[in-house]
Amino acid sequence: MASLHVCAKTRHGRNVMSDIRHSLLRRDSLSAAKEVLYHLDIYFSSQLQNAPVPLVEKGPIELLEEFVIQVTKERGSLAKRLTSIQELQLLDLLCSYFQEQSKEPVRQVIFSSLFSPQGNKADDLRMALLAKLTSMAVAVCRVPVLECAASWLQRSPAIYCMRLAKALVDDYCGLVPGSIQTLKQIFNVSPRFCCQFITAVASLYDMSSEGLLPPHDLLEMIVSWIFEDPRLILITFLNTPISANLPLGFLDFSPLMGLVRWCVIAPLSYRRKQKAAGGGPVVENQSLYSKLHLSMLQGLMVLQTHLTEKSLYGRLGLLLFEQLVPLVEELGQLCQELNPLNAEQEMELALDRLAQALQVSMATGALLCTRDDLRTLCSRLPHNNLMQLVISGPVQPAPAHPTLTPGYYPHIHTPPLGYPTIPAHASMPTHAALPAHAALPAHSAIPGHPVQTFLPGMNFPFRPMH
Repeated sequence: MASLHVCAKTRHGRNVMSDIRHSLLRRDSLSAAKEVLYHLDIYFSSQLQNAPVPLVEKGPIELLEEFVIQVTKERGSLAKRLTSIQELQLLDLLCSYFQEQSKEPVRQVIFSSLFSPQGNKADDLRMALLAKLTSMAVAVCRVPVLECAASWLQRSPAIYCMRLAKALVDDYCGLVPGSIQTLKQIFNVSPRFCCQFITAVASLYDMSSEGLLPPHDLLEMIVSWIFEDPRLILITFLNTPISANLPLGFLDFSPLMGLVRWCVIAPLSYRRKQKAAGGGPVVENQSLYSKLHLSMLQGLMVLQTHLTEKSLYGRLGLLLFEQLVPLVEELGQLCQELNPLNAEQEMELALDRLAQALQVSMATGALLCTRDDLRTLCSRLPHNNLMQLVISGPVQPAPAHPTLTPGYYPHIHTPPLGYPTIPAHASMPTHAALPAHAALPAHSAIPGHPVQTFLPGMNFPFRPMH
């Protein structure tokens, strides 16, 4: 009976969508878009009254594709194309709808239905419209649209997120000089969007080639955001349910790994760019990367406080060891490519930053791994004194529970996840005091030996253990 009821509701929904579609076909493009938003607003509001998560069927998505995204559904018919004025009116209509919709769940489900990739021919048009809408929301400061875009960035495959980030960078870092200041102001109204935007940008500009170095204005803006409030890089992580698993191919919960990569790889990436330019002058931005590195370490200290308050310190990591492997491998390849004769200072700086990031990440509970794993991972890197201190730290003894991996750092004082705290033992009765021993006779003084001196001029240089 339950399945028959569901089927009946589905058929009813299809019939409703079909009737709406026929009525919309008689309208002009802008009027049809406005009408479909009105009908779907009522439709999803009704669904949300009966269930916390609405069932998004194919019918509503097809209506949005045809009458908002302007995808042609009829075979043999020409593709719909809006004029520039019509497109601007459509963007203004969408901005106004999301701004005025007071029900957050309805706003989110409409935004998701409209812009979530479906794996069909409409995705290119969908992404183009999303980029223009988000860019307009930045320009006119439409916070509800930016909040919806932040959720979209968290729930969409990384390849689409990077496309949106690239469109915004093109609009505000290249199209009009000085327009970066408009994007910069978003920090004050939607830090959640800024956090997701940084995560996407850090994935887009991975420094693997000269063309993938972040533009100067973009770098300067991101550094100013994080320097002003290092907690910015943790907003998504702190507001995501702990039980949530990161889907494969999606953005991280935090831009932390991408920013670690920026700070570590930057000295050598810019040196490689300078070498390719024949040794000519190159704007290196190293002071900005130093400032970013400091801010990132400060953000990790905030994370330690949060994990401690939630009793998760040493149990829940934000950086994954698997993410460090390609970073360390690329760092090693760059060091071999440039070699110490050409880039000794840059190599030392990159290795110092990696060592600092590893040490602070482990100490604050962001990275859970063994010292043995670190030694193996970093064994092929050039020698660095600070790195030697980090990877040669003490390894913990094996835990009492046989199923737990030994040597994990830093959960020294907290039990691993899933294992309760062991209650304290009852105090043992005190023993009676033992009688004091008689004093022993004093020994005669031993004759003194001559003092051993080192040979003059002999040096003993410090050689750290490998």
